[in-house]
Amino acid sequence: MKLILLGAPGAGKGTQAEVICDTFHIPSISTGNIIREAVKNGTEMGSMAKEYIEAGKLVPDEIIIRIIKERLSAEDCKNGFILDGVPRTVAQAEALDALGVEIDRVLNIEVKDDVIMKRLSGRRVCGACGASYHVQFKPSAKPEICDRCGGQLIVRKDDEPATVRERLAVYHEQTEPLVDYYTAKGKLVTVEGQENVEDTSRLILAALEGRG
Repeated sequence: MKLILLGAPGAGKGTQAEVICDTFHIPSISTGNIIREAVKNGTEMGSMAKEYIEAGKLVPDEIIIRIIKERLSAEDCKNGFILDGVPRTVAQAEALDALGVEIDRVLNIEVKDDVIMKRLSGRRVCGACGASYHVQFKPSAKPEICDRCGGQLIVRKDDEPATVRERLAVYHEQTEPLVDYYTAKGKLVTVEGQENVEDTSRLILAALEGRG
């Protein structure tokens, strides 16, 4: 099963990728991780990416896609994989197609913007030990105090309302067009994200197993 995972920031892609990996015994390929791995291992594409990173520039699509193709040729991907974080744009999707990377399904987790705003802006992290909380879904016993170590709970910059709005705007402009791109290819499966993580997982597994 060769999958691409789509969804706005805060839609729960990372959590659901873990569920899919455990169920189908396939690896989740995160763009950031494989670029760091290629740079560390000193591969040809990794060395090229390193030059851009050290110059403070974005790694070009062509190099990202070639690093991904390199990673997908590894033994652990022979029964499938999940691509998380790539493609981010139609141009990257076209580059994947041009390099002959075959995709079976594109899973789109759909969550409304106002729900994502509530999810992300309610997240809290302990500044001392890193434990995660949510003011609505997983509150600490004492407001703004970590249950585990007594440290102060903070809002990460990524979860500040202004940042969340900006991240959503970028998603709608750059990544959401992939929904139409893969719909036209007959590969898109859309699942509506539920308030309960387990309910979303159930819908996703049913869709992937052809029961949705």
